[in-house]
Amino acid sequence: MKQISLEELLEAGCHFGHQVTRGNPKARDFVFEARDNIQIIDLTKTKEGLDEAAAFVKALGERGGSLLVVGTKRQARPTIEEEIARARELLKNDKTDSINKLFYITQRWIGGVLTNFTEVSKNFKKLSDLEEKLADPQEKAGYTKKEVGLWDKERQGLDAYYKGIIQMQQAPDALFIIDSHLENIAVREARNVGVTTVAIVDTNADPYLIDYPIPANDDAVGSIKLIVSHIIDAWVEGIKSQKPPKVEGEEKEKTQEKKTEKNQASKKKAAKKETKTKSKEKK
Repeated sequence: MKQISLEELLEAGCHFGHQVTRGNPKARDFVFEARDNIQIIDLTKTKEGLDEAAAFVKALGERGGSLLVVGTKRQARPTIEEEIARARELLKNDKTDSINKLFYITQRWIGGVLTNFTEVSKNFKKLSDLEEKLADPQEKAGYTKKEVGLWDKERQGLDAYYKGIIQMQQAPDALFIIDSHLENIAVREARNVGVTTVAIVDTNADPYLIDYPIPANDDAVGSIKLIVSHIIDAWVEGIKSQKPPKVEGEEKEKTQEKKTEKNQASKKKAAKKETKTKSKEKK
């Protein structure tokens, strides 16, 4: 797995924190110093956190775990969508069902995605039904133009919120969050249901709420791009390291083959023994 250097973190602006007056006292361990009333993050701590987070995400991919990337701030949206598209392109020929294990939310965190998934997932079905109705000319023929327009408006609203998670069948195995302070509802839900969290944690946030905190600037596009791409690369690498799933009945067939081979060997051995015995009797 590629290692991110301190120089790369510095060039991306990962070291800039918030103003001293906005800093969270619990994040002091990650602060190197303050310059012109701006907290400077210790990049050695950033690298340590990033390496630990990447190792966890790679292991998650290796065991076929699902990952939900959450980043609703303006600076993070395009980066997340680009990186998800890149990962799916890299895995499009993968034999495992890995493409459907990477999800994202970039518009707004919908309360209950983790704590009340059964209820939230009803909107996935609603969105699918609307798309089918709008794609069917016969279905639209029985309704007025205004009614069809209302369907499309509702579809657009649902698509904006759920397009990144519509394929999700159950709560994800882990969350990767950009700005844990802003996405505090997602963090609370993950803690309530025991979902592991990886997050970019700036100096205004509480790092102890996150399982794998990455102390870094969560406002700069360069910082977000560097960290998000590294974490996504780790997950893709883990997925590619997965052992292919065993085909149903394959193990039984192998066992049966071994038994057959053993029986044949035993029969040959018995035949040879019988031949030797008969030879001795003749003599």
